[in-house]
Amino acid sequence: MSIITAYNEAWENGDVEALAKVIHDDCVFNPHVGGITMSKSDILGFVGGGGTPRSENERILFENEEVGVAHSIVHFANGSTSEAVMSFMRFKDGKIILMETGATPLSDDYQLIGN
Repeated sequence: MSIITAYNEAWENGDVEALAKVIHDDCVFNPHVGGITMSKSDILGFVGGGGTPRSENERILFENEEVGVAHSIVHFANGSTSEAVMSFMRFKDGKIILMETGATPLSDDYQLIGN
């Protein structure tokens, strides 16, 4: 199974244990909102805490043993505008060590979360 597929399935199922297996201990996640950086423990806490964003139309655009690029439509639990999200991932030892996202809002009245 691809790393991205394993990540997506664990995220969708809220499976913190499975997610921990595909995220490197030194992982850095730079999401497109709020100007923050998250660690592995931040990601696992977010998923384990409920209110996790839900994705649809997930597509793996490219993946090899070093990097992956994925796209999906993301719906947020807090009711904010859904987004088309592009994710770039770098892999190390078969796990995600770096992830960055970029997004396009799907409504005209979109407001960036965290501003």
